[in-house]
Amino acid sequence: MRSETVSSQVTVVGGGLSGVCAAIAAARLGQTVALVNNRSVLGGNSSSEVRVWVCGATGHGTHRYARETGIMGELFVENQYRNKDGNPYFWDMVVHEAVRAEPNIQLFLNTDVHEVEADREEDERTIRSVTGWMMGSERRIRFESQVYLDCTGDGLVGFLAGAKYRLGREAREEFNEDWAPLVADDITLGSTLLFYTKDVGHPVKFTPPSTAIDVMKTTIPERRIIRSGDNGCAYWWIEWGGEHDIVHDNERIRDELWSVIYGIWDYIKNSGKFDAENMTLEWVGSVPGKREYRRFVGDYVLNQNDILAQREFEDRVAFGGWSIDLHPPQGVYASESGSKHLFMDGNYHIPFRSLYSANVNNLLMAGRDISASHVAFGTTRVMATCAVIGEAAGTGAALCSAKGVTPRELHANHLRELQQTMLRQDASIIGLRSDDKDDLARLAAVAASSERSRFAVERSAGAMALETDIGISMPVDPVLDGIEVLVDASAMATLTVELWDTGRPENYVPKSKITEVSVPVAAGGLQWVKLDLVWRPESAQNAFLIVKANDSLALHMDDRPTTGMLAYWKGDKPHVSPDLEEHQPDQPVVQWSRRKLDGQAPCIRLSTPTSAFAADKATDGYLRPYGGPHLWSSDRMIPGRPEWLELAWEMPVAFRQVHLVFNDDVNVDLINLHHHITPLEAMPTLIKDYRVEARVDGNWTTIAENRDNHKRKHVHTLDAAVAADRLRVVADSSNGSDYAEIIEVRVYA
Repeated sequence: MRSETVSSQVTVVGGGLSGVCAAIAAARLGQTVALVNNRSVLGGNSSSEVRVWVCGATGHGTHRYARETGIMGELFVENQYRNKDGNPYFWDMVVHEAVRAEPNIQLFLNTDVHEVEADREEDERTIRSVTGWMMGSERRIRFESQVYLDCTGDGLVGFLAGAKYRLGREAREEFNEDWAPLVADDITLGSTLLFYTKDVGHPVKFTPPSTAIDVMKTTIPERRIIRSGDNGCAYWWIEWGGEHDIVHDNERIRDELWSVIYGIWDYIKNSGKFDAENMTLEWVGSVPGKREYRRFVGDYVLNQNDILAQREFEDRVAFGGWSIDLHPPQGVYASESGSKHLFMDGNYHIPFRSLYSANVNNLLMAGRDISASHVAFGTTRVMATCAVIGEAAGTGAALCSAKGVTPRELHANHLRELQQTMLRQDASIIGLRSDDKDDLARLAAVAASSERSRFAVERSAGAMALETDIGISMPVDPVLDGIEVLVDASAMATLTVELWDTGRPENYVPKSKITEVSVPVAAGGLQWVKLDLVWRPESAQNAFLIVKANDSLALHMDDRPTTGMLAYWKGDKPHVSPDLEEHQPDQPVVQWSRRKLDGQAPCIRLSTPTSAFAADKATDGYLRPYGGPHLWSSDRMIPGRPEWLELAWEMPVAFRQVHLVFNDDVNVDLINLHHHITPLEAMPTLIKDYRVEARVDGNWTTIAENRDNHKRKHVHTLDAAVAADRLRVVADSSNGSDYAEIIEVRVYA
């Protein structure tokens, strides 16, 4: 046996997406990081060992402009470019390479941490080291750091250090949560195994193992959806163990899940009810994908009411949007639906106080073990949300290490720096505005070759009958003073359009009705109908228009999306069986669905110019849509005529670093595996070919350039400082959009 000690400034235990993002975040801020994982691949439940697809705030299209940015966003976009068909092994490599690209990270795979040395004062504990065994290498490794992150999912490190934790469901009265049980218990969500099938082109027999269950003796055929040819993502409901100890009974749970899988496959292959003669099992998981175990207690316990109210925490450092998604304890054998879902009106916020231990002063946590009630955990547990929490915790750990403070002290004395650091890294925070005093772009006047001041969608790919109300969200900046819509009328009719606000800047559902206008429309096609809708809000925000149903009218649609505007179909039913998932159809985000109109734009034009895409939006401090798109957009691009965005200073400034954030359309729902496929490799809204120019002593010179870009953020670090009074980002082409769009430009000395 070989014993060794690894010293680093931060140790991250757990190589799921929360641990990966935490390690990368800390490493990019200059800290040395040991990333320790007990499996041979990174990615946790999303890896090729388990193959759970990465869900997040989009809720598979339920929420708008909700896809994560920051490190998780980078992984999504890179995987889309390399692996849009969802090969799980290619996804492994996307995650692995992201870690290997950081020189400050030492990666330890196959290393199972099972010892923790910590001071034992009850309310003021400190971890001194953690020790693990590297399987296959016979190495006993002791990890010493100033700060530790428990990203293990099960919460083993914090547990061994004596961190306060919860296990099971709280009583309803503790947090006044409607979805909590009346009496507290130790029930958790269960674990899942997935499987893949393959059509081999010739008959394949299947002889079930002796352990396979007879599904006809269970409620499975009645209460679950079984089809031949479904991929593993469709069988998330093969779940069991919620009434057992998910960790200590892990082997028993795996065996039971194997029995279920082979029983279901026996039913598909041998019952005669399915067209499955040529199909075989290509892969069956052997590592149960756990959903829930310990949840640590931090200085704040996130709860159901915070989620539904979208509470705007002062210390918010991440966001989520997946529904509160709870499953019956009996799992696959339950007689009720496999899950029940409760959505909030828009994305919710996660506070930093839920990411560090209440009694272990150098422990942060990220992933499914953060400080949340069981009900709130029902939404924070999904992997893309765990990942953005990981980036927040990793950023906090880096600052704690650099400053020599505890996470609680960081919250008390350096909260603004934490948040501003995260914004500088393009992290997933909503509604916070950057005011980085070191950003020289904040001191510049901003101009552009052109601006998209005329907001209009005039190209029609066809008309859609107004058989139900259609919603349209779009920016009002600064005023709305009339619109026109393109319609067909089969007979004389009345077109009615209502104008609503959205309540909160991060929401895209109607909240309060402002006014409505009705106009007569003569029979005929391709008519631009003017409606005198007028609104002068106190600040720029989104409007929600409701085009009322009318059997005699049809609204023209473009078959391409347009930045800043979305369309919704009212009353769309959940796309799954109620036997499988229980939804709340009266919730606004469920009622106003964008799935049917995804990627389309209603033919509409504003009567007056808009400032929603002005050049100075690229330095307004917002990195995500928030009451408007918050980006610069050029006018329509013309081949051979580059579009540019320019920063101008009264006197030359010296700089060495330029940060550029391009529009990767966070409304598009990307996925790592094959739950669904988004066909485009690169987001069309991203600038493809560009160069950065500086005016030095009156002469323009190219200081950086990029060709075939498919990424959202680039940091260009120059070999030597440049003193210039002008800086331009010149866009030669996009990845398919008609416009050049830039979310943010930052400049640093």
